[in-house]
Amino acid sequence: MNEKELIESGKAVLGIEFGSTRIKAELIGADNAPIASGAYEWENRFENGVWTYSLDDIHTGLAACYAGLANDVKNKYGVEITKLAAIGISAMMHGYLAFDKDDNLLVPFRTWRNTITEEAAEKLTYLFNYNIPQRWSVAHLYQAILNKEEHVKDIDHIMTLAAFVHYELTGEKVIGVGDASGMFPIDIATGDYNKNMISEFDNLVSNYNFPWKIENILPKCLKAGENAGKLTEAGAKLLDKSGKLAAGIPLCPPEGDAGTGMVATDSVGRRTGNVSAGTSVFGMVVLEKELSKVYPEIDLVTTPMGDLVAMAHCNTCTSDLNAWVNIFNEFCGAMGIDADKNKLYSVLYNEALKGDTDCGGLLDYNYFSGEAITKMEEGRPLFVRKADSKFNLANFMRVHLYASLSVLKTGMDLLLKGENVKVDKMYGHGGLFKTKLVGQQILADALNTPVTVMSTAGEGGAWGMALLASYLVNGNGASLSDWLNSAVFTGDKGSTVEPDAAGVAGFDKYLARYTEGLAIERAAIDHLK
Repeated sequence: MNEKELIESGKAVLGIEFGSTRIKAELIGADNAPIASGAYEWENRFENGVWTYSLDDIHTGLAACYAGLANDVKNKYGVEITKLAAIGISAMMHGYLAFDKDDNLLVPFRTWRNTITEEAAEKLTYLFNYNIPQRWSVAHLYQAILNKEEHVKDIDHIMTLAAFVHYELTGEKVIGVGDASGMFPIDIATGDYNKNMISEFDNLVSNYNFPWKIENILPKCLKAGENAGKLTEAGAKLLDKSGKLAAGIPLCPPEGDAGTGMVATDSVGRRTGNVSAGTSVFGMVVLEKELSKVYPEIDLVTTPMGDLVAMAHCNTCTSDLNAWVNIFNEFCGAMGIDADKNKLYSVLYNEALKGDTDCGGLLDYNYFSGEAITKMEEGRPLFVRKADSKFNLANFMRVHLYASLSVLKTGMDLLLKGENVKVDKMYGHGGLFKTKLVGQQILADALNTPVTVMSTAGEGGAWGMALLASYLVNGNGASLSDWLNSAVFTGDKGSTVEPDAAGVAGFDKYLARYTEGLAIERAAIDHLK
């Protein structure tokens, strides 16, 4: 059947992902390819020392994003969405949403971007002998306990953003194992929270006499393909303000953006990896075995099926780069030139490839916020050069592209060089790769690994989430990896770029200068209040 008939018959599948700056909805058809989309732009706010979004932001964004999708369907196919085969919800991982027994939010949502849990993260890492990053939900919970915050005793349940939105739509307190792995460590043998660490945490806080145990306030873990509830009447009204969407639609387990990135790049199998580069950047590799030791710089999370994944996560990627492109756009406006933004990005990115491989002595730190890997609790965007540095447009753009990946490379080197982790396939996706070949080549040089970008790389996490929802109703017992290979990526081999020897050497030379110059970033944090 064609797309119109598919939508009318209720066989289309919907994925929604809450990103840092955009909420996106993606509708897919029988061949799992996108057929319609909607989006809503939003921004986190820094209030009272915390990066946050309000519940109103979340609800408004959800409804506006869906309305945009419904409008796209109406314009393209002349029909209304009244039913769907399945729905999936994804969002930024980690963070802290704490509720009481009446579902009242106890403190403002603390997002992944906050670096305010250093004491808790360090103590839990030591207790578990397992890296607990500052972003993780359990770190936020324990820091609230250490801070003697009044709300902790009233907690009934804590959630990630994806789990919360899923709960609003279904009434089910569940979470996909990949998203759960950013709340609390997972035992990959069971695909559930690590029982030993659950006991260790309860013993750690036993003197506080809270009326809860941590396992009882965490959402229930589910793997991809498992039933996670159905859209309720209240959920349908929250999602579709027009009232046209019927209740009863099945939902797959809610997942985090790491998991949807793996799915969208066909990198859920062992020895595969992907780099998601947008507002933030993270690189992931599905491991064959446990790492030899604990690395504070490396997160251990899981695929949506519960396989162990090593992840280097960085808070900032393209924000500073985008800010500089906007400066050039403003200059064009001042000159009376109405520049096409896509062309501006293309011209500036391609100019970067003409620069010196070590950026001519230029140095850049793109830190809009803190970076745990380089041990910076706050951020100060910085551009630095010496009087004799080769300061030209090509080097200026190249150094900003390098800066977008420098913290990532610092973390990934621990895996690829320190642990000798093997990667057969590395995929790139996200905004950094929209300009053909440029970001792809820079990443290949940074990691000294071939990088593939699929034709679907720009679809991102909402499409990945739609695929997980499709897998719920169309998987037919196949493993997620096998299903993706047979039902989604059969004809898409992508374009692959090999690392350039001079580029690899140049990036390494730049990174040595970057690492030594971290003292400059530290001084800016200490003295630029």
